Amino acid sequence: MQEDKIISCLAYNGKVNVRCIKSTNMVEKARTLHDLSPTATAALGRLLTITSLLGKEMKGEKGTITTQVKGNGPLGSMTAVADNEGNVKGYVSNPQLDIPLNPENGKLNVGEAVGKEGMIYIIKDIGLKEPYIGMTPIISGEIAEDFTNYFATSEQTPTVVALGVLVDKNGVKAAGGYLITLMPDAGEEEIVKIETALKNADSISKMLDDGKELIEIAETVTGESNLMYFEYDNIPSYECNCSKEKMEKSLITIGKEEIKDIIENEGKAELVCHFCNEKYLFSKDELEKLLN
Repeated sequence: MQEDKIISCLAYNGKVNVRCIKSTNMVEKARTLHDLSPTATAALGRLLTITSLLGKEMKGEKGTITTQVKGNGPLGSMTAVADNEGNVKGYVSNPQLDIPLNPENGKLNVGEAVGKEGMIYIIKDIGLKEPYIGMTPIISGEIAEDFTNYFATSEQTPTVVALGVLVDKNGVKAAGGYLITLMPDAGEEEIVKIETALKNADSISKMLDDGKELIEIAETVTGESNLMYFEYDNIPSYECNCSKEKMEKSLITIGKEEIKDIIENEGKAELVCHFCNEKYLFSKDELEKLLN
């Protein structure tokens, strides 16, 4: 399977920015790690994809972005975190959720799983004292539409968001997405050309499954064949940077009385990372050292 990749291009003499991502491998790794159902794979996969794409745009060497979708559907909440290289990790509350297909189109019913009401949160941390936090209501639960609304209302940036995850009985066949952002000098002519191109374009997951390269997809969805193309060197992946030291710090935050109670009643503690399901065992001796 080809490596995942992110590209960024300028169209129409710099009036339009288009960013594309192939995220098939990272979504497949998330599916395997969390034993996700097809519906949960599609939902979390879309969130991982957009978060990776946004993470690559973060400034600062240690910049991170966290996205959360908290809908009123049976899937529960979803969280994804990406660094400034586009490496991402995430989890969902109800990973094994299985619901009927969407009766209107026969596809995985992500909107019903996420819910039509709730909020999405974007938390950008670039090393300042306080992170930037943006939030907007969920409008469909389909993730792409919800992020399109976020850019329009929270960041006042006209942006088209497309996300897709194609799943079969063997796992993730194709996953990816793109963002098309209009620059301030974009006019009606560019808008009409893009609208026409988008009407004639296949879904992002179908284009990837058909073997289209990201640069071809960027040309297809913008209707522009003379793109200024910038290929990033990094290959984004699903990565978790958890460690026993970090888990120890989390354990300390519960307080001395709670740790004493664990020592007396359990004699040990086992912590599990939400993002990769790695288990960390703390013995009675280790817990007693934490009290000191």
